[in-house]
Amino acid sequence: MTSKRASGTTAQRTIAVLGSAAFFVVAPCTLAGLVPWSITSWQLRPPFLGLELTRGIGAIMILAGAPGVVDAFARFALQGLGTPAPIAPPRMLVVSGLYRYVRNPIYVAVVAIILGQAVLMGDWRLVVYGALLWIFFHVWVVALEEPTLEETFGREYETFRAAVPRWIPRMTPWRP
Repeated sequence: MTSKRASGTTAQRTIAVLGSAAFFVVAPCTLAGLVPWSITSWQLRPPFLGLELTRGIGAIMILAGAPGVVDAFARFALQGLGTPAPIAPPRMLVVSGLYRYVRNPIYVAVVAIILGQAVLMGDWRLVVYGALLWIFFHVWVVALEEPTLEETFGREYETFRAAVPRWIPRMTPWRP
């Protein structure tokens, strides 16, 4: 019985990893890679405020955001046994890693990558795109994700939601 349960979990985890990898290519790679490229062709414009230093800040934002997206996707698959995609949600609530600091690290990281590209390339169009995408994410989270998580995970999600902010990360990790 134990080996069946372990092989079932292994199969679930494998399916979740493959699903998360596919959704990773479709969502974050498109939103934070393909769309910014289509807007800018990744051509540098004069730096914001005429300061070359801003390019370094942009690079830091990109370098901080990218591992955050990868880590959160991995946690969905390996711990939550699902994907960030609404059609294959996690079976368990993920409250480790960056989720101890902010409830929506994928969205925060994707917007950070986009805004980092805006600052790196000196392109205001990406600032507008990043802001519009964040507004979309906010509406999506409030209208659909949070009610679904509350319905699915009940008190566990309510406790998490009460302790961990939606968008602005905590300074110290939440410990459930």
